[in-house]
Amino acid sequence: MSDFSQFIKQLQRLNKSAHTVSNYQRDLLGLLVFYRGDFLQEPLDEHTLKNDQAWAFLEAFNDWRDISTEVIQAFVAFRMEQGIAARTLARQLSAVRSFYDFLLEEGRVGHNPAKGVKAPKQPKPLPKSLDVDLTRQLMEQPLETWQDVRDQAIFELLYSGGLRVSELVDMDLSPGLDNLHDGWVRVLGKGQKERDAPVGAQAQKAIQHWLSIRADYAKPDEKAVFVNRFGKRLGVRSIQKQLDERTLKAGLPTKMSPHRLRHACATHVLESSGDLRAVQEMLGHANLSTTQIYTKLDLQHLATVYDQAHPRAKKKP
Repeated sequence: MSDFSQFIKQLQRLNKSAHTVSNYQRDLLGLLVFYRGDFLQEPLDEHTLKNDQAWAFLEAFNDWRDISTEVIQAFVAFRMEQGIAARTLARQLSAVRSFYDFLLEEGRVGHNPAKGVKAPKQPKPLPKSLDVDLTRQLMEQPLETWQDVRDQAIFELLYSGGLRVSELVDMDLSPGLDNLHDGWVRVLGKGQKERDAPVGAQAQKAIQHWLSIRADYAKPDEKAVFVNRFGKRLGVRSIQKQLDERTLKAGLPTKMSPHRLRHACATHVLESSGDLRAVQEMLGHANLSTTQIYTKLDLQHLATVYDQAHPRAKKKP
């Protein structure tokens, strides 16, 4: 019995589903076709690699020890060039690793050549973008309590500057708001790197409203811009709770999060400007590749782009 057949038998003994077994067969077939056809340049008849013939092709091969780590790395690179999704490649590599783990246990190979090969990073799914009208609906709610005034400043700032919620809760009156009158706040981002984030007219107005009453609710020695009912620094969970309540109050047909407001900021500015580097700087991304998850636009500076593009940066007439 071939190495491949023994492996399939083991999968069946482990009660793996027919779908799973089929996936293993397809993934191992893909590796073998690449190895013999593209790597070794052997002539292969495509018609013999389908359905029952594919099984026979796999069964007839017993030189799995000849497939090195370099071959598998080349296979991954080849599949990436074909545009195969990172998730699919990760699954294929997992199948190859499992097969070689089996061969290793059976003494058929001396090592697992796929063990050190890493799949490409899978892009993190982005939250669905909130359109401008729904964002306006969220922001333009009546302010009935002091917490509403505070929360208005928070939500406007998250959306206006594309801040991470951690950056917002860590912000102190100084240096955080030292340049607010010029349309900037200073935050401490990832890697303890300071950056200036833009603040549009609506956010400036909301923050100034909050600052006019903040002293009535903050402890005398509290440096945080935003405080809770005890007068101390507000936490991330509290912001999410208040955002949930605001979302319900606004009648939005969707779940909201602070990160989604950050995402909405990036998306709305990018849609209007097409300036990816400006958005990178605004969000505090160290690498442009991180910002590129928002768009496939070509690469094309910050204050001018922001003032022209952000829906709530424009002063009302």
